[in-house]
Order: sequence, then C-alpha cells, then structure tokens
Amino acid sequence: MQNLAHDIFRQRLVIEGIPVRPISDAEIRKYLSSLSEVIGMKTLLSPVTHLCEKYGWAGWIHWETSGAHFYAWDVPRLFFSVDIYTCKQFEPATAIEFTRRFFNATAIEFAEL
Repeated sequence: MQNLAHDIFRQRLVIEGIPVRPISDAEIRKYLSSLSEVIGMKTLLSPVTHLCEKYGWAGWIHWETSGAHFYAWDVPRLFFSVDIYTCKQFEPATAIEFTRRFFNATAIEFAEL
C-alpha cells in the first residue's frame, strides 16, 4: 500500500482472540476505557456499544488521536476482534498483552498495518 500522507503519522493494530466466555456490554466498555489508559490515549467520548442479534456486540471509543472499535461474537463461536487506529504512537506489545490478560484469551493473533 502506498503511503499517500507521509506527513501524517498513523498507526493501526488489529488484535483478534478467543475469550474463555461470552463478553458482555459492561466488559466491552471497561476494556475500551482501560485500553485507553494502558496505551496513553486521551478519551473524548466514553465507549459506546450496540448489540445486533444477528452479529453480536460492537463497541467504539473516540480518542483525541482517533479511536478503537471492538467486536464480539458468541455465535457461531466465542471470538473478538479489536481495531486500533491512532495518530499518536503507542507500543503494540502493550495493547496485545493487555487484551490477552483482560479477556483471559486462550488464543490471540495480531497484525500491524
């Protein structure tokens, strides 16, 4: 992918995993708020969540430097996916390990974009 904006810093990280149990609305909000603190982001809007009966939970938090989206499924299997996009540098390993511990994930994968 060609960098079309060399003068604008962007960092992206996708983290996916298998939790040990279904993830609740309250856990999503707590996770996104705590993730903000762990990687040093300033929250502008508290986490917002929504349950879609067909596809599961979605959550989002707005940071001064962009934000993060969270998705959780119970069906067809327990699974979560986090998309972090920011214009402020953060340490990916910190976000990955925090996510693993927070959800006690039995498996976790990630990709930096």
